Amino acid sequence: MSGDDSVDAAMRQAAVAQLDRLAAGRPLSSEDLAAGFLFRGERIPLVNPQRGIFKPRVMRHLLSIRTVYPRTGARVWYDDQRRVHDQIHRGEELVDYAFMGTNPDAADNRWLKEAMEAQIPVLYFLGIAPGRYTAIYPSFIAGWSASELIAKIGFGMPIAASATALPPAPERRYALRLVSQRLHQATFREAVLTAYDGRCAISRLPERRLLDAAHIIADGDETLGQPIVANGLPLSKVHHAAFDANLIGIDADYRIHVSEQLFAMNDGPMLEQGIKAMRGKTLLMPGRIIDRPDRDRLAARFEYYQSAN
Repeated sequence: MSGDDSVDAAMRQAAVAQLDRLAAGRPLSSEDLAAGFLFRGERIPLVNPQRGIFKPRVMRHLLSIRTVYPRTGARVWYDDQRRVHDQIHRGEELVDYAFMGTNPDAADNRWLKEAMEAQIPVLYFLGIAPGRYTAIYPSFIAGWSASELIAKIGFGMPIAASATALPPAPERRYALRLVSQRLHQATFREAVLTAYDGRCAISRLPERRLLDAAHIIADGDETLGQPIVANGLPLSKVHHAAFDANLIGIDADYRIHVSEQLFAMNDGPMLEQGIKAMRGKTLLMPGRIIDRPDRDRLAARFEYYQSAN
């Protein structure tokens, strides 16, 4: 390994360590990416905020690529789908990454080609909402086409973060399934929380970091379990746990029910004010009618609550 290569490897390791600290259980913001990581006393950004392809000047090879999830005019972002999301969910082993501009010999595009030839693992920040990303690492440049102006991206296993080559097809397919699951969870959460302006639908708690996107009907249900906003509720972690355990129920008229088992307990202000006081109240509604919880799904889920109580 040359001196340049050893510096690159050390910088990638520092970047991944920072991502592990940042991304535990939540998506990354544009601010997270701009803040970057520390390497030998210097702060290195994770991306170039003006461009999708980033190679710090002290590195020999590419560090990261980024696909944004832009707003589209007056439409709400989560009504749209994006090509890479579609490719991942369809199970395509390699997904498209567009060149910068139309000149394949531009520096950014050459970096993609060089990373492919050297089989360098790169950080891939995939947009899941405007200004929010999930990190996919290790990713590899698996193809490069001057005529089509695209590169092809393949994924490795997260536990193989130090991998130095694109893995064989069976491992890529398994890694792709993991990426698809994570993407599904992340985009569903962002869409649901955004629809409710980042507030818990039961308690109105306005802190996104303490909220989950709960499925009304579990995503394993092929008929009603789709990852759409109308099948989701933003709930604080305690309310989510109570909802999943059928200690809290929500009927088709959006009224909140608390089980007699839970209501009979006496255990301080969290239980009294945070849960018991919610009995008989109605859910917080999202701003758009189309995003409101689906009544049929609520009715079906409320039957589970009633049978459990």
